[in-house]
Amino acid sequence: MADDRSSTSQTSPLAPAAGNDYPLSEVPASARRGLLSTSMVLLGFTFFTATMWAGGSLGAAFELNELMWIIVIGNLLLGSYAAALAYIACKSGLNSVLMGRLCFGEKGSRLSDFVLGFTQIGWYAWGTATIAIVLVKTLGLPEWLTTPLMVIFGFAFCLTAMIGYRGLDMLSRVAVPAMLLFILFSLYTGMVDVGGMAGLAALTPTDSMSWTAAITAVIGTFISGGTQATNWSRFARSPKIAVIATLAAFFVGNGLMVLTGALGAMIYQQADIVDVMIAQGLVSLAVLMLFLNIWTTQDNTIYNFAIAGCNLLRTPHRQRVTLGGAAIGTVLAVLGMYEWLIPFLILLGTFIPPIGGVIMANFWLGHRGHYPRLAKMPKVDYHWPGLAAYAIACLCAWSSPFMPPVVGVVVAFVVYGGLIKLAKVELADKTAA
Repeated sequence: MADDRSSTSQTSPLAPAAGNDYPLSEVPASARRGLLSTSMVLLGFTFFTATMWAGGSLGAAFELNELMWIIVIGNLLLGSYAAALAYIACKSGLNSVLMGRLCFGEKGSRLSDFVLGFTQIGWYAWGTATIAIVLVKTLGLPEWLTTPLMVIFGFAFCLTAMIGYRGLDMLSRVAVPAMLLFILFSLYTGMVDVGGMAGLAALTPTDSMSWTAAITAVIGTFISGGTQATNWSRFARSPKIAVIATLAAFFVGNGLMVLTGALGAMIYQQADIVDVMIAQGLVSLAVLMLFLNIWTTQDNTIYNFAIAGCNLLRTPHRQRVTLGGAAIGTVLAVLGMYEWLIPFLILLGTFIPPIGGVIMANFWLGHRGHYPRLAKMPKVDYHWPGLAAYAIACLCAWSSPFMPPVVGVVVAFVVYGGLIKLAKVELADKTAA
């Protein structure tokens, strides 16, 4: 196999300057980052308040012992999925939407661009509305300030994303340790209030939920993010760093968010860490936590949208697409999508995991573990095995009563492998020896 550095040091004619983060080309070896940088950016992404809400539903439905097993199993599956994509991203230097060209074709990849981009702009609208609404409520501000605050935050949160990976890294290096300290202090306070492990174990569930539904909730709330975390894992200096950093974010970091939400619901009947901290009398820390929690996810989210948008429009101007996406997200927030967007986005999570399944099958089965450089990639408008596998996997995930995200990934992988074998499609780069 050819040296990884040689495959990532080349750029396409559309490659932007380094400050624009290579939205249409491989990340070169000179731009790769170490474990600390990659981990901080990914952890900043997974420290997300909506994940705590999912944890809150688990905390109300399970006893402590069952709860811990569900959190471990769900986040291990999620982390393994994201880590597999991180390995591919680092080896190739490509993000998910660029891999989509290999999996679905030049024109066919616009399907994945739209699905991934629309999901992220929806989350951005939700986050923008959330911080404005919660801030007005928490600080007792006049209601009329809600809309102006949405506009302010909608554009402010995209500033670090416009800088690019460097901006996300700088923010995360400050925000992630601070949030971790706030969470641990809040958890300690909660354990004291409930009477320690004995008091926590004595709490009885008030709701009911199956293990399958619970694990699906853990996976489904962030699997769309796991599919697009390749936008940062492709900057890792080695596949080992990419995998470790991704597992740290999606197994440990996301697991901590689920656990925090679950314990908050069990002890205070509040899943969100901000509400829990207010209940504990830590109002100032709660407001700071709100800013850091939303900001570190918002800038990652709009960055994801920009990468998908650049591929959809075939433009290297990532900063312009970022600003445009922030404007769209802000408008959606002001129009009230906060009220009904979350159930739709979680449902849309059913249609995102199959993209990751096709990518993994395309890389390991179709290209035998080595993607060609984009400059040498065959120009195929529609790659029908990938599109067919994606459609079949979405249908199976939609109709499956058993963990739809997992079903979507597995079916996409198996069907794609079967289709390219049946059609005798040769995809491997013969120059990579």
